Amino acid sequence: MAQLPDGLTITWLGHATFLIETPGGNRTLIDPWVMNNPSCPDDLKDPGPINYMLVTHAHFDHIGDAVELASSTEATVVAIAETARWLGSKGVENTVDMNKGGTLELDDIRAHMVHAVHSCGITDGDQIIYGGEAAGYVIEVGGFKLYHAGDTAVHSDMALIGKLLKPDVAMIPIGDYYTMGPSSAAEAVRMIGAKTVIPMHFGTFPVLTGTPDDLRREASDVEGLEVVDLEPGGILGA
Repeated sequence: MAQLPDGLTITWLGHATFLIETPGGNRTLIDPWVMNNPSCPDDLKDPGPINYMLVTHAHFDHIGDAVELASSTEATVVAIAETARWLGSKGVENTVDMNKGGTLELDDIRAHMVHAVHSCGITDGDQIIYGGEAAGYVIEVGGFKLYHAGDTAVHSDMALIGKLLKPDVAMIPIGDYYTMGPSSAAEAVRMIGAKTVIPMHFGTFPVLTGTPDDLRREASDVEGLEVVDLEPGGILGA
């Protein structure tokens, strides 16, 4: 298993939502969906102070609490350009609109926005608004790299992400139906090259049937692989 730097922690809040805390005190929330997230423990539905939020895409189960949390914490919200501008139209004062291939400095972290294969419609009242494209992030903390793949199918760019950015830990969806399932996720693991993998986006709803054990079985050929089976609220690096 990858050894996280002292003071760096990854807390899974359920579904695709993670809280990253750095040795410098930076608290970054990925895919802010906590209050109505049935997988998020009750004592974490208020995640506390947040400096930054990184949004992979604008489906409700990834962005549902972005506007409210941005108001209560004054966090800066990072998203692909179209989603960031929509958030601004809803009153979010601090947004950064970036795009795939770009890198952003956020105090003591560097966020690289990378490709994902998924849709990105924003539910706005009774309308579905174009939200740009779905994305993932590689988050760099003092040279240590965390890859959050977002919602995605397996795609060949994962090999480039592995080659160019060399993630140490990968957070990948395994639930199937709306994202890749365990068999495709195993191929993603092979391309990414990270030996520590945290499964996500499974079990929240009955249709998301993939499990960490399924991934272990499908990726049993990957030497040295550690599939970290966190429970919601579980922490890696504590």
